[in-house]
Amino acid sequence: MPYRLRVGIGLLFVAALAAGAALADPIATVQVLRAGGCGGVVPMAPALAHSAALDQVAEAWAAGAPLPQASASHGYPPENLSGVHITDSGGPLLEQLRRSQCLTLTNRNAQEIGVFQRGAQIWLVLGRGSGPRAPPREGRPPAPPAPVPAPPRTPNAPTAALADRALALVNEARARGVRCGARAFSPAPPLALSGTLGTVAYGHAADMAEHHYFEHADLAGQTPADRVRATGYREKLVGENIAYGPQTVDEAIQGWLHSPDHCENLMDPRFAEMGLAFAAGRGSQHGLYWVQVLAEPRA
Repeated sequence: MPYRLRVGIGLLFVAALAAGAALADPIATVQVLRAGGCGGVVPMAPALAHSAALDQVAEAWAAGAPLPQASASHGYPPENLSGVHITDSGGPLLEQLRRSQCLTLTNRNAQEIGVFQRGAQIWLVLGRGSGPRAPPREGRPPAPPAPVPAPPRTPNAPTAALADRALALVNEARARGVRCGARAFSPAPPLALSGTLGTVAYGHAADMAEHHYFEHADLAGQTPADRVRATGYREKLVGENIAYGPQTVDEAIQGWLHSPDHCENLMDPRFAEMGLAFAAGRGSQHGLYWVQVLAEPRA
């Protein structure tokens, strides 16, 4: 089998996307895309700061000025900016951007973002550096650029402490052997953490949280194995556990151990690596979405 799917614990939520739904917030959508690494395809990128000056650049670009001209007229070196122009087709904006503009919008050198929107047309401008250059005063040398503040940390991004705690709980169970429903498992070799699998896990958790669904297959129809393979990870076997509702990593792992199918994934001796992450939902589905990805790499 190329991968194994297990039904997640918790409440099942299916995304109901009406054809006439209001347009999504473009900047919030880009932040989710960066936080999730385009669904686990690329490394996660820091959140961007919203820039009113870049909003003006985007508006000038939308008015017909080429982006380099629009940026220069507002004091930005053109080489410090990149832009995306997209027509919202009415489907999930996250999917549209992920499929067509992933690499541009997850550029880790970008630090701020501006947007202009007219109907279904969206212009996004990403910038790096300290913002527009002020013209130097005559007779005085130009002032040194102000230090660039660190981008705000993306909420809910997986931390080393979280991953270490999850690994310890899983390996403790594997070391002693456990019963998964009617099936007893002997002790299994310990797992190792994989940053790549952790990124894939967070991408899927963030996507489920953003769109209020709870499935192993994402809205693009990709399976866990597809998402792992898209990162370049050479897998022999992939497993995934998902959960909605636990408030701590301890609760998530214990819930999986008490569920026979999830428990079998955790105890499968073929798996050698794992990654784990969570993301918080919005609105009425504001609980935590948990994803654990396990894999057996190819030799």
